Amino acid sequence: MRYQLVCLNSFGYELPPNEVDSARLEERLQPLYQRLKLPPGRLELMSGIAARRFWHAGMRPSEAAALAGAKAIEASGVDPATIDCLLFTSVSRDMLEPASASFVHRTLGIAQRCQIFDISNACLGFLNGMIVLANMIELGQARRGLIVAGETAEDLVESTIRHLLDDRTLTRRDIKPLFASLTIGSGAVALVMEDRRLNDTGHYLAGSACYANTTHNDLCQGGQNAEQGTLMSTASEELLARGVETAARCWSDFLAALRWEKESIDRFFCHQVGRAHAQLLFQTLAIDPARNYETLAMLGNVGSVSAPITMAMGIENGALRPGERAALLGIGSGINSLMLGIEW
Repeated sequence: MRYQLVCLNSFGYELPPNEVDSARLEERLQPLYQRLKLPPGRLELMSGIAARRFWHAGMRPSEAAALAGAKAIEASGVDPATIDCLLFTSVSRDMLEPASASFVHRTLGIAQRCQIFDISNACLGFLNGMIVLANMIELGQARRGLIVAGETAEDLVESTIRHLLDDRTLTRRDIKPLFASLTIGSGAVALVMEDRRLNDTGHYLAGSACYANTTHNDLCQGGQNAEQGTLMSTASEELLARGVETAARCWSDFLAALRWEKESIDRFFCHQVGRAHAQLLFQTLAIDPARNYETLAMLGNVGSVSAPITMAMGIENGALRPGERAALLGIGSGINSLMLGIEW
């Protein structure tokens, strides 16, 4: 898919106030580490994640998303009354009904003649939101829209730690599917996109490609129950292999759809899972890891927020300059891959 009319205006993001390093999580797990004779430092060593951030207790996904949305609107200089579409795209959500987008809409005071809804697709939700809004702009159904995501990882991490400590029958093999949950962090991001005929920012969404490999939708699954809270089980090694395999198929479609050569892409912003994942991805796609801008060590895996907040921070830090090309590379449980091309 290629786009002709879609501009990126401004990102906004919000970092949670509480930074928690991997060593601190391991301190809380000392009874487990001692019982299973696990070496300290393994969490950071295996993942490359030194820290992640958490909200204060009680933060709702919509509240976090609204903080980022307000910043994106302010940075863009647009009137909220001119926003035609609002998409909430997080893994985390306030409740089953109504849509979390409705709470963001109310908080930000966006016009009532605005289409609002939630999009859910694991870690790819925000990128899906960009495609949905882009299609609406191309079709003339919207002139300007706002995409938001607010991830709240606190309950998942707390439930995982509690489960690891309470169940003394767990073995080294048993804990492997649970440890990926300790790499998850919180955060929020938002993006204003619009029709270039309305406001030409010079920053364009050039195109996209997607690939679904749902044979492997059992490799990462999560949910809630009354007794254990939020828990997730991840077959990390197999998910790594199958995820990168899926991304490789999407990558060839992406280059063909945009008619780009990989050498012409100046900067990559990726969904971030762990150090081994990044290394295998760049090796498989044969792209230069030096062109990747990452926030993995300081933010961990922030679900749907990961790739867009990394791009937002990269732009803020001068990692993407006018006239350069960027690619947002996403892989999500399911397994799905989604890639977007940006001309900045």
